[in-house]
Amino acid sequence: MRSLVVYFFLLFGFVALDSQAQTFSISGSVASEVPNESLADIHVSLKHTSYHTVTDAQGKYVFQNIKPGKYTLVISSLGHKKIEKEITVTNGDLVVDVSLKSQVLSADSVVVMGEKEKTFGVTRLKDVEGTAIYAGKKTEVVVMSDINANTATNNSRQIYSKIAGLNIWESDGAGIQLGIGGRGLSPNRTANFNTRQNGYDMSADALGYPESYYSPSSESIDRIEIVRGAASLQYGTQFGGMVNYKLKKGPTDKKIELTSRQTVGSWGFTNTFTSLGGTVKKVNYYGFYQHKQGDGWRPNSGFNVNTAYASATYNITSKLSVSAQYTFMQYLAQQAGGLRDADFNHDPRQSLRTRNWFKVNWNLAAVLLDYKLNDHIKINSRFFGLASGRSALGVLGTTAQADPMGDRDLWVDKYRNFGNETRLLWHYNIKSVTSTLLVGFRYYSGHTDRRQGLGNGASSGNTSDFQFDNPNDLEYSKYNFPNQNISLFAENIFQITPKLSIIPGIRYENIRTVADGFYNDVKKDLAGNIYYSKRNNEYRSNKRSFVIGGIGVSFLQSEPFQFYANISQNYRAINFNDMRVVNPNLQVDPNLKDETGYSIDLGARGNINNILNYDVSFFMINYDNRIGTVQKVDTTTFNIYRFRTNISRSRNLGVETFVEVNFWRLLRGEQAKSKISIFSNITYVDARYEDSKEPAYENKKVELAPNVILKTGLTYKTQKFSATFQYSYTGSQFTDATNAPATNDGVNGLIPAYYVMDFSASYTISKTFSLFATLNNLSNNYYFTRRADSYPGPGIIPSDGRSFYLTAQIKL
Repeated sequence: MRSLVVYFFLLFGFVALDSQAQTFSISGSVASEVPNESLADIHVSLKHTSYHTVTDAQGKYVFQNIKPGKYTLVISSLGHKKIEKEITVTNGDLVVDVSLKSQVLSADSVVVMGEKEKTFGVTRLKDVEGTAIYAGKKTEVVVMSDINANTATNNSRQIYSKIAGLNIWESDGAGIQLGIGGRGLSPNRTANFNTRQNGYDMSADALGYPESYYSPSSESIDRIEIVRGAASLQYGTQFGGMVNYKLKKGPTDKKIELTSRQTVGSWGFTNTFTSLGGTVKKVNYYGFYQHKQGDGWRPNSGFNVNTAYASATYNITSKLSVSAQYTFMQYLAQQAGGLRDADFNHDPRQSLRTRNWFKVNWNLAAVLLDYKLNDHIKINSRFFGLASGRSALGVLGTTAQADPMGDRDLWVDKYRNFGNETRLLWHYNIKSVTSTLLVGFRYYSGHTDRRQGLGNGASSGNTSDFQFDNPNDLEYSKYNFPNQNISLFAENIFQITPKLSIIPGIRYENIRTVADGFYNDVKKDLAGNIYYSKRNNEYRSNKRSFVIGGIGVSFLQSEPFQFYANISQNYRAINFNDMRVVNPNLQVDPNLKDETGYSIDLGARGNINNILNYDVSFFMINYDNRIGTVQKVDTTTFNIYRFRTNISRSRNLGVETFVEVNFWRLLRGEQAKSKISIFSNITYVDARYEDSKEPAYENKKVELAPNVILKTGLTYKTQKFSATFQYSYTGSQFTDATNAPATNDGVNGLIPAYYVMDFSASYTISKTFSLFATLNNLSNNYYFTRRADSYPGPGIIPSDGRSFYLTAQIKL
């Protein structure tokens, strides 16, 4: 921490000396070969610097405070050929006029072609995009059109292969639920990230229950944007950062485009994905419907999923547009249950539960307004709402005991929330130096209704009716969890020199959470019958307000080298609706406290002549009052369970590296029409508990934090054919803070290190027809990524064995 502060002071000293140099201006006008064409809002920038602007109504632009030297002037506008012009500023102001030439390409084509040439399937966010500031932050973008992966099953291992340090849970073979965590944070339903779709919240309850039961169809995604810890200032205070799924839009040069993808695969897997999009006058539209089903690798693990999405954007004027979006997802999945270690070692494909089911119904809607007040000010306002639910039915007892075939545990949640996030981005000048200010406001209201009791007993067989036995007198609990959040935030890019920027930020939070309901102290016999129950009524309310801050630095020497650094505070509020769950495998400390801390990033990244793409960074997460789980024994039943409590302070130190080399371009130069590239993605993490009053936790490894995560692969690509082989390795990890090696129930213990190999290929037969094939888990390894204390367990959740998938695509 001290060394970082010293570094910032030294950097400011360098800046002060450097800023004394004499400066000049670069100005000019942009013309067009098309008569009467608008010349306003054409993007003009100096390559490898943070200088950027747009032309006024007459096509004129100007840059002030430019030091002598060589620069590359870049002019780009949709529908025109991009211009890059070498210029030299000597001892006076410079005037550069240019003329644009038309180029017939859709907006999506422009973006995709540029990214395919430079990103290797992964790129970074610009310093400023839309109404967001990313300067000085570690960012990553997965360009879906430029990767080889099994998108029909949302295979996270392949899709996120070039994102450093992600620990991935594999809960089902269909990719129904996403589980990723980074830098030693839990992957559980991606709850440590703020998950968004097209910029707005998509989780169950962003404040009270930030878990993602809905994952967008990978076949509908244009790109995935990931911002690490410093995202807390703009996107919420959580430690993990932000993940945003930007879905596809309709082409701008067609009135209608139809895409149909049909997939078949192992264990009865079938997938149908059909999308329709285009532009009619001022309206751009896109929508899709997806249906997939399968039997699963293990018995009793079939699934049926239906997902639909529709969006329309109306460009009211050249400055104002409005978009309406709606997402629907419904699925029913049977869950094969967890296994004990002995069961897994004997036969990982076996299932000891036939009556466990999980159902989700998701409705997500949003209205987005974009307004460009003038050349310097943009406003974006997002209104969003969610009306959804999930139901879990089954036997929560461990597989150490057979299913007693009595009443099953039924858990029903309903989520109702709405909110608005409004942002204003302003480019302004201070003494002819361009700076950028972002200010924003967020209001969020969430409401979770949770009921837990008994339902669908032996008389119902193994059906999935999801009906309570006594809906008016629940055996376990009934709660309402209303919560409210108001946030104000601001960040500013201070352009110190053409290459150096300082980015301070601040965020104010006002949070109110409430728990209102009852829970029963319940005891069961070995047959699962309740022999003791005592009701406890409860009302809890918690209000808090606080301010967090941070600062970042960006030094853009050139495209081959950029340095970034940031430090930002984090805060994670406790979730009341995760505290009152009747589960024999989990108990929660009623005196849980909010978690606080900070994150640090120091890194360098760049792209050298489209041959070498790299990002190497050091990170630290300091986590006070960290909530974790410890292993305890019930003094009455002598069953082992997880106890969720504030363990102590933890610190996560690590190094994340990503390198990809295009060897064919290195050998053949720019004339190379093919591509042979190798990538390596290695992360080392040391996450430990410190300053604990309990000796059992002191200096123990943080749970779900493997020391090493490695992904590497080889890609061969021609104009029509592309193939990727990938190897993934994840080190061993514990599931509780005491680092217990194993227990008899399979819920706690070590998750051994494992490796997996995957292969995907595609072939474009014509503009209309393409084929895609994937072979996952080539060596048919038996492994697992999680031990569950509840659904889909409890116990070890085995990952799928070797599987094959074939997709045929038609685009008209």
